[in-house]
Amino acid sequence: MTYTSIDLADTIVALATPTGVGAIGIIRLSGKEAISLVNNVFTGKNLLQQKSHTLHYGSIKTHDGAIIDDVLVSLFIAPKSYTKENVVEISCHGSPYIIQQLLELLIAKGARLAQPGEFTQRAFLNGQFDLSQAEAVADLIASHSAKSHEIAMRQMRGGVSNEIQKLRQELIDFASLIELELDFGEEDVEFANREDLKQSVHKINRFIQSLIRSFQLGNAIKNGVTTVLAGRPNAGKSTLLNALLNEERAIVSPIAGTTRDTIEETLNINGILFRLIDTAGIRAAQDQIEALGVERTLEKIQQSAIVVYVFDVIETPPDEVAQDIHQLFTDHTNLLLVANKMDLNPYTKWEHYAEALAKVNCNITPPQFIPISAINQMNIEYLKECLSNNVLQEQLETDVIISNLRHVEALQKAYSSLEAVLTSMAQGITSDFIAMDIRQALFHLGSITGAISSDDLLSNIFSRFCIGK
Repeated sequence: MTYTSIDLADTIVALATPTGVGAIGIIRLSGKEAISLVNNVFTGKNLLQQKSHTLHYGSIKTHDGAIIDDVLVSLFIAPKSYTKENVVEISCHGSPYIIQQLLELLIAKGARLAQPGEFTQRAFLNGQFDLSQAEAVADLIASHSAKSHEIAMRQMRGGVSNEIQKLRQELIDFASLIELELDFGEEDVEFANREDLKQSVHKINRFIQSLIRSFQLGNAIKNGVTTVLAGRPNAGKSTLLNALLNEERAIVSPIAGTTRDTIEETLNINGILFRLIDTAGIRAAQDQIEALGVERTLEKIQQSAIVVYVFDVIETPPDEVAQDIHQLFTDHTNLLLVANKMDLNPYTKWEHYAEALAKVNCNITPPQFIPISAINQMNIEYLKECLSNNVLQEQLETDVIISNLRHVEALQKAYSSLEAVLTSMAQGITSDFIAMDIRQALFHLGSITGAISSDDLLSNIFSRFCIGK
């Protein structure tokens, strides 16, 4: 979709509820003329004489007096509204025909159809909130779990903004002193204590690093944790998927190689969304189709946040388990080792596998070893708990969690600029170069909150919003 610059003088209109048949549809208008425009087609009280945050029942009629629908009109008078402009919301019956008729009538009266995200963009431009808070609105709408909702709410209430502002203010204080030094360049004076500046930059960069590290958790919670069920044929991966979901999602058969392609489902555990992927069994393929399935399995393992390696405690001895893990995974693989079919061999223990794993230098600890019987639902709840703890195990150094890729990229650039400041001071480079690097760091931090922004950046961000928000 082409996204053009917005004109704040326009009165915009859009459907704020999902399209399709429903009990109610809500049409939203924003702009200086929003109230008078609706008042021209509304029969009931004179809306121009009503107070803000009031509801009014009446009808909306066409040019020739025909009633389109009986509606409820909500008034929000500037600046006490979402956009800080006059805002009107019309609650009508959710018939697509009625909604279309109302939109066409309002456009004919002078409103313009809103672009994606234009209501929120106006709220940002009018100072309702900063850019990171505006982006959190889209995250809040898209949240699909308790944790993703929590992160979005925290950001929308200024969690990220407040921390970034603190960092910028500390840099601005030093930058102003260095800029003052440049004004007195011929006098060889030093207003900014270099040792204090050095300590401050180190402190700021440590905090920036902690924010960057939080992105791994924030991104997983926001988009769902990709979790691959991998292992040999007939290890019980599909049975485990069904047990986790508590439904017969995957076909289960004693015939090896039943799963030829990946099966993907979502599971919410303690407010965290997991994207479970059941894969083809890893072995020398018997035909071309199975070979493609095994190839996809290996691809999914590389792309996963967590790998649940499932093995049959009867059919797979410890040295073969260790061999599989050694060949398929690296030290960076987040792995849970699931010993399945424990009902057939209840005496299986971690100690039976520890020696074989140590021989191939697989860095796996006892908490990663989970004995289960998928067919009997044994230890399935414990496995779910382990999956949840696996995501939340990292002790974050800050309460703020970064979940936006744009933010983490800006933080990385700010970090690099501040590292350049430290290098310049260590090499005795002149103040003008130090000032330039501090300005760059301030620019990148400012781009997160919108203190520094461009039309292209705003267009890119708000064009991803739904129309009507």
